[in-house]
Amino acid sequence: MRERILRAMEKSGPDETGKPAAYRVLARKYRPRDFSGLIGQEPMVRTLTNAFSTGRIAQAWMLTGVRGVGKTTTARILARALNYKTAETDQPSVDLTVPGLHCEAIMEGRHVDVIEMDAASHTGIDDIRDIIEQVRYAPVSARYKVYIIDEVHMLSNQAFNGLLKTLEEPPPHVKFIFATTEIRKVPITILSRCQRFDLRRIDAALIKQHLAHIGGLEGVEAEDDALAMIARAAEGSMRDAQSIFDQAIAHSSGKVTAETVRDMLGLADRARIIDLFEVLMKGDVAAALGEFRAQYDAGADPATVLTELAEFNHLVTRMRFVPSAADDPSLSQDERTRGTEFSKTLSIRVLSRTWQMLLKGISEVQAANRPINAAEMVLIRIAHAAGLPTLDEALKAIENGAPVSNGGAPRANGGGAAAPSGAPASAVGASFMPSSNGGGGQTMRLVASQPVAESRPVVEAPPVEEQAEPQVRIRTIADIAALADANRDKLFEINLKKYVRPVNIQDGHIEVALTDNAPKSLLNDLAVRLKEWTGRRWLITTSKEQGGQTLSEIATARRDAQFTDARNDPAVAAILSRFPGAKIIDVRIPDAPEAEGDETAAAMPDPGIGDDDEDI
Repeated sequence: MRERILRAMEKSGPDETGKPAAYRVLARKYRPRDFSGLIGQEPMVRTLTNAFSTGRIAQAWMLTGVRGVGKTTTARILARALNYKTAETDQPSVDLTVPGLHCEAIMEGRHVDVIEMDAASHTGIDDIRDIIEQVRYAPVSARYKVYIIDEVHMLSNQAFNGLLKTLEEPPPHVKFIFATTEIRKVPITILSRCQRFDLRRIDAALIKQHLAHIGGLEGVEAEDDALAMIARAAEGSMRDAQSIFDQAIAHSSGKVTAETVRDMLGLADRARIIDLFEVLMKGDVAAALGEFRAQYDAGADPATVLTELAEFNHLVTRMRFVPSAADDPSLSQDERTRGTEFSKTLSIRVLSRTWQMLLKGISEVQAANRPINAAEMVLIRIAHAAGLPTLDEALKAIENGAPVSNGGAPRANGGGAAAPSGAPASAVGASFMPSSNGGGGQTMRLVASQPVAESRPVVEAPPVEEQAEPQVRIRTIADIAALADANRDKLFEINLKKYVRPVNIQDGHIEVALTDNAPKSLLNDLAVRLKEWTGRRWLITTSKEQGGQTLSEIATARRDAQFTDARNDPAVAAILSRFPGAKIIDVRIPDAPEAEGDETAAAMPDPGIGDDDEDI
């Protein structure tokens, strides 16, 4: 396996002519030119090899996968295989060792019979009509006329419908190759007419090995930990890994070190992350805050620190069940040795609770006006809870008359056992208030004495003297929505919440994705209002990425979670069983801000008037 990969990387290396050439980025210079160079995609290569050898060549292929795994490159190699022709071979072949007559032109994207189209900029039915008209004509010089349509999910419904008949019964000299990162957006009628290949994320160990080989070819020395960082940051994308490595070489002007990569990517020091994890598990709040502040002063982003903590927590948990996980070559020596030690000493109870608190804390920090304050509060909670028993353990200890350690005893005010963060709804007390629904049925409204599900991340208020900011700061879409609310621009606020998906928000630059039914003027309205409300110009751009959830989708999901928690509460379940036909129509959390409660309630469907069912 290793020898095959190394041979593949040799084939995708630099020009063998020896002539000096203009500089090319690594992602283009080492782009695979045949199937043996497709690292990490062995299942697809094996299937194509069998299909070509038996003559069962499909009429259309659908290539799907995340960015940078080789969809477009695979499409070109497949087009090359379909039109492969040499002095000895004149038939489709996956063995492309000897360059064929059409190979160079196809790989460079300039062959007259291999037509590449970006569906993101050619979305309409008119573009598809051109294809339908042209497929009738035979190829000029190649065996097949091949149409490569990238980001095919961007085509309109009319364009998809126009393509159906031709795709189902194409002329024998025509082949279609589609590529997409959003397979769910492609109609099933199109998918059913294609042979589908899911290109997998490339393993970090293979990425690291490939980067090391590229470094050798380029004459660049790179530390093992630096390559491991790049491989992890690429998240399975070889193109991203090569681009990051290219940038690291430019930054280092010599040897690529872990420190260079860490500073370039804004990552936290992995060894210091493990130090922070260790003091948190010991419950040492002062040491944890001191270490975190030192990392922050060194340039680490608070949310990144928590994310790295969560990744290491996951690694430790995985090592507990799969000890061989320590053999992953993308791990540093500290991660291997100290991670193994933690996996043997920390309980699953502690690791699971820390994982939940970190996940919740990351969203809190990302939404906070002062991320460092929010991150410190998250670390305090984790350190304080490190030795706490779970709710079940505390209740069992109380029933048995045993002492509950670390503050797990019942509260003095009779509030019941102290529930740790993330306690299930069954641990939450509830009172029931009768009210009238306007009809003849009985209505019970659930009012939680403690939140059934936390409605929003807790944002710690900064000290009074630090609250004044020199200008309006925008870190999230929620900040823009708050500005719209403060300026009483309700229509814009509604459109912002319904149609805008965040992709990347930086100082002065906002990158978003829009839902399909977004108003055409929304981006312009956003730029105009931000300039008016903040006193500065903002660059607003759209992205091909899907982006995060809209604020409306987040609110709906949060509301659904509250209803689910309420239904799982034993007291509520008992009432539902006692009153057949009863249903929950509202969940009120007393400590929640009034505005949020009104907005959430307004989004709920009307339970109906005069309904004979009893509502809770």
